[in-house]
Parts: sequence; structure tokens; C-alpha cells
Amino acid sequence: MAGAASGIMGETTSQRQTGYARWMTPFADLHDLPCQLRRPAVRDLAWAVLSPPLLSQPPCPQRHPLAASPWADDPGRLRHWLLALDQDDQPLRDWLARLTSHRLGLYYESLWQFALGQAPGVELLAANLPIREGGHTLGELDIVLRDREGVHHLELAIKLYLGPPGGDGHDPAHWLGPGCHDRLDRKLDHLTGHQLTISACAQSRPVLAMLGVGEVQAHAWLGGYLFYPWPGYAEPPSGAHAQHLRGRWLRRSDWHAYRQANPTGRWQPLPRHAWLAPARVDADDCWLPGQFQAWLQALDVMAPAHLLARLEDAGDRAWEEAERVFLVADSWPRLSP
Repeated sequence: MAGAASGIMGETTSQRQTGYARWMTPFADLHDLPCQLRRPAVRDLAWAVLSPPLLSQPPCPQRHPLAASPWADDPGRLRHWLLALDQDDQPLRDWLARLTSHRLGLYYESLWQFALGQAPGVELLAANLPIREGGHTLGELDIVLRDREGVHHLELAIKLYLGPPGGDGHDPAHWLGPGCHDRLDRKLDHLTGHQLTISACAQSRPVLAMLGVGEVQAHAWLGGYLFYPWPGYAEPPSGAHAQHLRGRWLRRSDWHAYRQANPTGRWQPLPRHAWLAPARVDADDCWLPGQFQAWLQALDVMAPAHLLARLEDAGDRAWEEAERVFLVADSWPRLSP
């Protein structure tokens, strides 16, 4: 967030900072709400809408998709909607049943499409809108919406990055995806140099005109988690949001020491579709310590990274996530970044 400065055009520093905070994270007061919800898809939906972005100062324009909605003016209305959906999630389940892919990014986009389609004061004009030249697809516009501030092209992304063990985390090039194929700097470059520019290219004009749209404002929204090494320390990447969501990562050979240092609760791996909101597991589905130990012993030494959750008894026959950790092979990262 910007530091103190003299007033500009009659607006005080505190007013600008408050406005910036609402524009970037308009629902900060609701950050605990996902953990109060019971249904997994509703928890994920709430997480997508309420969680802070990874970066507060990315190298590209960023805007919360609901920044100019009546929900942002009165977050209590959004809270009421989510609580009601948690009582009857059939509309959300019907919407998600349309998905034909298990990719986490498409699930995240679909959650946002549902929220924007239901949000007051927001008109969802298009989703995954292809832009073509001849028979070649130049790209897709993730979201085109209209609100009181105009028409917006939004690119949405959900990312999980692991920081460098050497401590120099300021450079986004040192933050890797768990599979080593993705890198924070490359994602930011792709957003800035390609994805956000498509809506301004000549090939987009006739497509947008079909929607009754001329000029659009292009913005990104980059959600997810940053995982810090254990043992050791890494600085957050340059421009990281002060409240970005965090976890840890460690190599297999460090697991025993980490487990001794964090002895409470139960551990179990999270399937990829459960990587968004903090996990809530029914008591019957919560792994016993012996079950996790057997899984760990059977894991190949070169197994890909696994996201683990430490669960604590929340009562009411449920266990809730207390922390999350990526467990990687001792040779990680195997691939050259």
C-alpha cells in the first residue's frame, strides 16, 4: 500500500488508502467467513471472492472483480447471500456440473462466473470469449462485465508458488509452481504482455461490438497461496500483498523434524480440487495417524509435490485445516527454471 503523501485534489492520504483498500480487497472484514461455511463448493466460492490477491503491486493493472458492486458497498449483503447458499447449494452445484475439466484454474473461473452472474449491479457480458484471426485463436477474454464504473475485461488466475530456499525471494523468477513448470515472473509477463492486451487489439473490436461494447478496461485478478521454505527463510516476492495467503514447503528428508516441531493435529493430503478454501473434513473421512504414515511410506522418492493439510478437531464431528504444507522430493526442483 502506498505510503503517506500530501493530499491530491483535496483527497487526504487516509482517504486514498481507504479507497485503495476497498478497491483491492473490499471484503477484508469477511475473511473468516469461508471457515464458517459447511458445503465445500460454497466454501471455495467464498474463498475465491473474499481472499486477498497474491500481489498488491503487480506489474499490470489489478482490480477486484466486484469492486464496484453493491456487495462491496455493503459486505453484509454478500455475507447473507453466501450463508443462504450454504443452506441450499443446489444452484451452485448445478452450475459447476457444467464443467467438463478437472483443471483447478477452470474451476476457479467457474466459481467467479457464478458469483458475477448473481452479483447485484454487475452485468456479466461474456466468459471465455474467444478472439480469432482467420482460423487461428489469438486468445480468450476470461470475463467481460459491466458495472457502474464501465466495461471491464478481467483475467483471472489461481496460482500456488513455492519460494526459494536461499532466502532471495524478492525476484518473482525465484517463485516456482509445485511442478516446476510455472514461474511467477513468467505468469506476470504473460498477463502483461499478452492476456491483458488482447481486448485492445483490432481483432477484438468486432467481437466486443457484438456485445454492445466499445472501449474496455483490462485488469487482472491473481489469487492463490505463497509457500515459504522450511527450514530456512525467504523474503516475499516484490509487491506481495501484506495479507497474502501463506503455507510452507519442505523436502521429504525434513518431514520427521517438521512433524516433531508441529506435533498436534492430523495430517492428510489434499486432492487438487480441494486446494482453494481451507479444508473441512468430516470425522469419518479424517485420516488416522497410521493411515497417513502408511501413505507416506508408500510414496515414491521421486513423487510429485503433494499438498498436505494439518487438521485439528473443530467439534461437531468435523476437522478443520490449521496449516498447509507442500511436501516435495529431496531433489526438488528437478527441472531447471
